[in-house]
Amino acid sequence: MTKSSRLTQLLEYLKDDPADPFNHYAVATEYRASEPGKSLEILARLKEEYADYLPTYYHLAELLIEFERKEEAESVLEQGIELAKSQSNQTAIRELQNLLNQLMFED
Repeated sequence: MTKSSRLTQLLEYLKDDPADPFNHYAVATEYRASEPGKSLEILARLKEEYADYLPTYYHLAELLIEFERKEEAESVLEQGIELAKSQSNQTAIRELQNLLNQLMFED
């Protein structure tokens, strides 16, 4: 499947079921390489509309770091860690904490 046909299919899924946060996440992930600004926009909106959707936090923070918005990234990571703790998701806690540590040591 080509990248454009995959994006077309994901956009169809999103149109068919806009209430599923995974569909938004999948579209944002697909845009990441070619249109990072669009990916960032989708992930930021996803975080606002579906705050309990944990996968958003890591990828949103990564993009914020890429766009040199480190304070925002730090805040997103801290929020994600708290959410992961509330969901008892040890893997996510570890991944988010590792990215936060990398961000802190860069400065």
